[in-house]
Amino acid sequence: MIFVWAFLIGGLICVIGQLLMDVARLTPAHTMTLLVVSGAVLGGLGLYEPLVEFAGAGATVPITSFGNSLVHGALTEAKTTGMVGILTGIFEVTSAGISAAIIFGFMGALIFRPKG
Repeated sequence: MIFVWAFLIGGLICVIGQLLMDVARLTPAHTMTLLVVSGAVLGGLGLYEPLVEFAGAGATVPITSFGNSLVHGALTEAKTTGMVGILTGIFEVTSAGISAAIIFGFMGALIFRPKG
């Protein structure tokens, strides 16, 4: 049953993103920003972790999970090291994903030629 819930919750997050682009006429960049901020707000309020426990990969794979990770890292480090931990916690938790995006983006730019 966990696969069904993961599919439904992940699909619902994607549907929300698609509706923001189609109905609200937001650009992909605005939509992505709104989804990241939504995940951060839900994470800060403590509502995203129960969603992860319920839906598993349906809540951890979409871009909203990145916002949750940012807030989770900042809050965890802020408790242990204070105000400096806010910045270091953000980078500590999300550095692998950001590094992978930069490296694979660079490799893609080397291999493929842009159109136009």
